[in-house]
Formats: sequence, structure tokens, C-alpha cells
Amino acid sequence: MPKIKKRFVAGAKCPKCHAQDSIVLFKENGIETVECTDCDYREQQTEAKGAEKANGNMIGVFKPD
Repeated sequence: MPKIKKRFVAGAKCPKCHAQDSIVLFKENGIETVECTDCDYREQQTEAKGAEKANGNMIGVFKPD
């Protein structure tokens, strides 16, 4: 199984435990996933769900390789 590249999101706060700089972003089976390194918070977002949340204030979507 290949190693998954995880990237910290600078300045982000966990919605569950409110720890700052503890959120990592990665793709798992083609699905964007964020999780907290301090608690068990985890959220997954498909491309369709991300487009649904987009509004006029969004400039673009960051897609790490």
C-alpha cells in the first residue's frame, strides 16, 4: 500500500476540540479527507460535495498532487 501524503493546514482549528494547527489534509481513495491529530475528528468530502459548498467568493480549489 503506497504511503499517503498528509499536509498540515496552517492556522486551521479543529471544529471538535478547537486545537489550532492540528488539521491535516490528504486524499484517501480519491476522496479529500481532513482529520485532527489531537482528537478523533475526521471529515471526508467528495468533489461533488466541494462544488456544492462553493460560492461566489471562492477563487479556486487547491488540488495537491
